[in-house]
Amino acid sequence: MSALQRIALALVIVGAVNWGLIGFFKFDLVASIFGGQNAFMSRVIYAIVGLSGLVSLGTLFKPMDEVEDVEVVSNRRNINNLNYNSEFGKEPDFSKPQHNPEKKANDNKNRNNSTKKK
Repeated sequence: MSALQRIALALVIVGAVNWGLIGFFKFDLVASIFGGQNAFMSRVIYAIVGLSGLVSLGTLFKPMDEVEDVEVVSNRRNINNLNYNSEFGKEPDFSKPQHNPEKKANDNKNRNNSTKKK
């Protein structure tokens, strides 16, 4: 989502809250802040919120992959590959002897030393 789309969405939310206040309480917040519905600044705010609605309308019809941030999409891909190292995850099989070349070399050294002392 671009910065313009985020700003437009914020203004659309402001407009929705204002319409909610008008519907529930017959109180126009924008008009009360800027001096009535016919005041110049109120009309500018109404126009900007209206334009923001048009910008947000384009977001409504975009595919979800284009709307989401790259970080969110990459996190969604990683959800299927979670490894909690729990009892259900893959664990090493300790029942079989592990190959450790260093241990084998040390064992051979110790054996050689013990046979030389005798």
